This record gives sequence, structure tokens and C-alpha cells, in this order.
Amino acid sequence: MTSVTRIPRAPREPDGDRRAGFEQRVLHAVEELLADGTPYTEIAVQKIAAASGAARSTFYRYFPDKSSLLIRMAELATADLFATAERWWAAEHGDRDGVVRAISAMIASFREHRHLLLALSEVAAYDKEVGAYWRKRLAVFADLVRRRLEVDRERGAIGSAVDPATTAIVLTAMVERSITAVFADSGSAIADDVLAAALGRVTWLAVYGDAPGGDGAV
Repeated sequence: MTSVTRIPRAPREPDGDRRAGFEQRVLHAVEELLADGTPYTEIAVQKIAAASGAARSTFYRYFPDKSSLLIRMAELATADLFATAERWWAAEHGDRDGVVRAISAMIASFREHRHLLLALSEVAAYDKEVGAYWRKRLAVFADLVRRRLEVDRERGAIGSAVDPATTAIVLTAMVERSITAVFADSGSAIADDVLAAALGRVTWLAVYGDAPGGDGAV
């Protein structure tokens, strides 16, 4: 009787790993297609699928439309950016240099994904789903800031005149809009470190400028 030697199959990549790898390829493809200035709305799904090495049917299985695609790509592109900011707000704040370093890291992350994040800012202005996603994401971050400010005010680390809810919204919007505005202006001469220093200074003064026992030094 003839013996048949079966060649063992290579273990299948876990579904989560396959999806993560696919999403990273799509993110790279979208950013490459946006890099020449083509608006997101003008990039066809077929072109994105081809650039990421996926069949159109496979692509639609993961992303039913371009709004859901942009939202998922934004989640990936902003993960490090928000994580950096959240770590700073969770830590003890010794001096202004800490917030400048955190904002510098956020700016570096934005620069890495600037084409995608500028597209997000543009599309969020008129796409209901994308706009709702981005407003909610910023609101979640602002709420984290609010909670930290409430704790700091309770323990006397910041001035009693600081309103946590309002200040959190102002700081979140200021940083997000300022970074976006600088990168949206292709002719901007503002260097990343200068932008980080300015945003860090304003953030520090807004929170700790009139702290009890503090000198608000700049």
C-alpha cells in the first residue's frame, strides 16, 4: 500500500492578527494616496483596495463605506497621539517642560499621519458619521481632562477660579485646532518645537498660572 506523507500546513494567522496587518496596509495605502494632495472624497475604493493588495470584496467586508474606513484609519492614526496626552494628564505635573514634551510627541505623531488627519478634519466638517466620531473622541479626551482638573482643584493644586469643564473643552480644542491649522498651511514657517513650546506654555498657564503658592513663572 502506497504511503502518503502529508505535509503539515503552516499554522493559520489568528484572525485578530490578520485584521491588524490588513488595516495597517490600508492605512499606509490611504496615506500614500493622500500625499499628493488628492482629496479623500476623490480617491476611489478600488484604488485603495488595489494599493493595499486586497480584493474589492475583501475590502468591503472590513469597511462597508468610505466613512467607516476613514473612522477606523483615524482610530489607528491617533492612538499614539491620544495615549501620549492621556499619560501626561494622568501623571504628576512637576513643571512646564513635561507638558511641552507631551505636546511635542503629539505633534510628531500628527506629522507622521498628517495627510490622513488633515483629511479627517476636512471630512468631519460635512460627513455626519465622521463628524460625530471625531466630536465624540475629542469629548472623551476633554472629559478625562475635566476629571483631572476637578481632582487638582479639590486638593488645592490649581486655582479655585479654574472651571474644570470649561477649561477642559478650551484646552482640548486649542491644541487640536492649533496643530491642525499649522499643518494645513503648507507654507507655514512654524517649527514643531516652537509650536509645542507655545501650546505648552499656554496650557501650563491656563491650569497652573494662578495656582495657590505658585508664581506662574514662564
